Amino acid sequence: MPLDNLFENQLLKEYDALSQQLRVAADYVVANPVDVATRSLRSVSAASGLAPATFSRLARALGFDAYEDLRELARGSVYKKMTSFSAKAEQLQHDARSGEYDPLLLRQSKACVANVDAMADGIDQQMLESAVEAMHRANRVLLLGVLGSTGIVEYMSYLASFFSSKYRLASGVGASTGSMMVDLGQQDAILIVTKPPFAKHALQVAEMAKSQGAFVTVITDTRNCPALRHADAGFVLQTDSPQFFSSYAATIVLIEIIIGMLVARAGPDAQKRISNVEARNHRLDEILGH
Repeated sequence: MPLDNLFENQLLKEYDALSQQLRVAADYVVANPVDVATRSLRSVSAASGLAPATFSRLARALGFDAYEDLRELARGSVYKKMTSFSAKAEQLQHDARSGEYDPLLLRQSKACVANVDAMADGIDQQMLESAVEAMHRANRVLLLGVLGSTGIVEYMSYLASFFSSKYRLASGVGASTGSMMVDLGQQDAILIVTKPPFAKHALQVAEMAKSQGAFVTVITDTRNCPALRHADAGFVLQTDSPQFFSSYAATIVLIEIIIGMLVARAGPDAQKRISNVEARNHRLDEILGH
């Protein structure tokens, strides 16, 4: 498991219990993975202004046997981040030709299952409840995803439209993000899905929504995501994959969980609306039955 996931999932769990000095060390590791991966502990210590023992204590506090274990994860993380999509695609083709690896069906399936398991084991359930409750109580909920996250958020919007009319895409065909944002306030909420490479648009929307008082939920795959600094609820999910792009499996499962929790809170009006939507779908010949 790369640094971005194992380290940061542990960090999210343990951060409040860390001493101030260990928090500084943790923040340095997150912000400087290349230094941690490529430089000696002595050099990292000098650059950060912290004693070598501080980083050793941090590693143990987060469940690693030693600092070197954390450093090895950093090396793997940096390698993955510095490898381009095209280089990963080339590696994928090489693997297929060489026949040295399990079929992609098995490798991708295992990776997705591991990602979902990591999400289920590591997620902050109290934070999840808070995010869902904020969306449930909000007058309006905007949903934003750009680049690879666009379709994921459109799927969430489709599901939400069955039980409520207050969930709206913040951007897309025929939609102006500015017009959606102009009336956003303290009684509203926004959910943003953004992953590397980060789109500037998503980060600007997160900052604007926070400044206007809305409850901001961010789903990403690295604690380095700039949008997290504006989030009331932030979820860092594992996205490991043997293919050229990161996996959205855990993100989709989390979105489906959120939708289920919202429906459970929505009461009889939601059930009635879902029934009415189904009836109209039949009348419009959009579906042919169950």
